[in-house]
Amino acid sequence: MSQEAVPEQAVPAQPKGLLQQMEELMAALNADLSQLDADLSGSRPTLTDGPDHA
Repeated sequence: MSQEAVPEQAVPAQPKGLLQQMEELMAALNADLSQLDADLSGSRPTLTDGPDHA
């Protein structure tokens, strides 16, 4: 009987914790990618403005 009660209590709590962790990781990843995009866009102005592209 006690074996059945433990998984029932643990199952609803685990996905909520995992979902929260995934949301936090995705937010951090999005912030990192946005910063990387800004860094790359700002560091290569000559690729689109060079004499070969005129």
